Amino acid sequence: MNVAVIGASSDRSKFGNKAVRAWHGQGHTVFPVNPRENEIEGLAVYRSVLDVPVDLGAILVYLPPPVTIKVLPEIAKKGVGDLFLNPGAESPEVLETARSLGLSPILACAIVAIGESPANFSA
Repeated sequence: MNVAVIGASSDRSKFGNKAVRAWHGQGHTVFPVNPRENEIEGLAVYRSVLDVPVDLGAILVYLPPPVTIKVLPEIAKKGVGDLFLNPGAESPEVLETARSLGLSPILACAIVAIGESPANFSA
C-alpha cells in the first residue's frame, strides 16, 4: 500500500519517524511529508501531500492540531483510503473540520494499527 506520513521526521525518537520505519518495514511504500526535510530513513521527502505522485491507501498524521487543521484541505483534495489522526494530532476542531471535508478520520496509533509497538522502534 502507498502511505504518506505527514509530520515525518529524521529524529528517530519521534513518532513521525517510527511510523516511517514501521510501515516501511512491513513492506508498504512510504512517502514522508515534511516541508523542512530532504531525506528521512533513506526516502525522498515531499513538501506537501499534494506533491506525492501516487494514489494513497493511507495517510498518517503526526502534527499538532493547529497544523493538522491547515493540512486537512490538502488531504481532502488528494483523497485517501484511511486517514489516521495519531494521538496528539486530534482535537474537536480537527475532527469537525475533517468530517466537514468528507474525511473519515481514524483516531488511533497507526503503528499499533499494523500490529507493531512504537517501543520496537527506539532511537
